[in-house]
Amino acid sequence: SLEADLKDRSSQRAVLRKLWSIYAETVLPLEQQSFYDHFGAPPVSREEFEARPQVLLLGQYSTGKTSMVQWLTGMRSNHFDVRPQPSTDKFMACVHGNEECIIHGNAAACLPQLPYQGLAQFGADFLGSFQALVLPSERLRDITLIDTPGVLSGRKQSIGREYDFAKISAWMAERADLVLLTFDAHKLDISDEFQQVMEVLRPHANKVRCVLNKADQIDASNLVRVYGALLWNVGKVFQTPEVARVFVSSFWDEAYRYQDHVTLFEEDKAAVLKELEDLPHTALL
Repeated sequence: SLEADLKDRSSQRAVLRKLWSIYAETVLPLEQQSFYDHFGAPPVSREEFEARPQVLLLGQYSTGKTSMVQWLTGMRSNHFDVRPQPSTDKFMACVHGNEECIIHGNAAACLPQLPYQGLAQFGADFLGSFQALVLPSERLRDITLIDTPGVLSGRKQSIGREYDFAKISAWMAERADLVLLTFDAHKLDISDEFQQVMEVLRPHANKVRCVLNKADQIDASNLVRVYGALLWNVGKVFQTPEVARVFVSSFWDEAYRYQDHVTLFEEDKAAVLKELEDLPHTALL
């Protein structure tokens, strides 16, 4: 019931606040005295400690990241710019609220309700490319989704971007509870720039899941080849003994073009939703 759910959330907040007070009084002074942030993780702010689990979406341009966020939230918003060509040019955190509104980077980095104070270290140029989108989506009550600009190839990646994309991705991945790497089934080539982003994710490989998107657009025999090529490419970059979990489907509400693997597509859509639903219970600080 709603009353039981609210009571459960209240007790969770109380436990987190108690844990935070222990950390702030006992652990944080030791971190500061030993300059722990120089060779380990930076200090955890109270806002980050109490934040909802975060899901970071990364991928090359036009792999369907924004479409997937739109599908996951169940919301149609003018702030979701979905086009065939590269369209999303900002990092956008989708958070829960009663009314839809946009919070620009400088304000989002100052609000105590959001865990993004640490982004101020990347300067005003980056904050101009960051925003928080408040949506009345039920799924966002329990998690936060972070959409990112597509990784471009060659000099396009640095032209017009006055910040270090890989460094920002590493900061966000460290704080995320799940990282979804999206791939277009039509173009699996991993550019040097995207490989650089994937390499900064190596320390967080246990949080990474791969999404083979737009899979309904190719026939059954080619899909098997594409799936194998994806496993090979990702394994080569991450150099881990276990291959990352791959979700295969087309993550939007459109009808499937090729119907050969409809059951697989639906099962993997359900598997993604299940993993996100479990995140508040399985996420680690």
